[in-house]
Amino acid sequence: GTRIICDRKFLLECKNSPAARTPPCCLPQTPGVTSLAQSSLVKLEELKERNESKEAMPDQDQFEMDI
Repeated sequence: GTRIICDRKFLLECKNSPAARTPPCCLPQTPGVTSLAQSSLVKLEELKERNESKEAMPDQDQFEMDI
């Protein structure tokens, strides 16, 4: 067998390569593995809605005091 040896510097440079940041063209769509699961998408949308509703609320004092 042939052994391929790469040094650390080369491997770190490959991490920043544009080709390493894009998925392969013929990759099958597997929910939860290669794409987000449907339930994850729903959860993400719910979190976005919650954050938007919190931002829409005016700032209130952290504690209310009865005087």
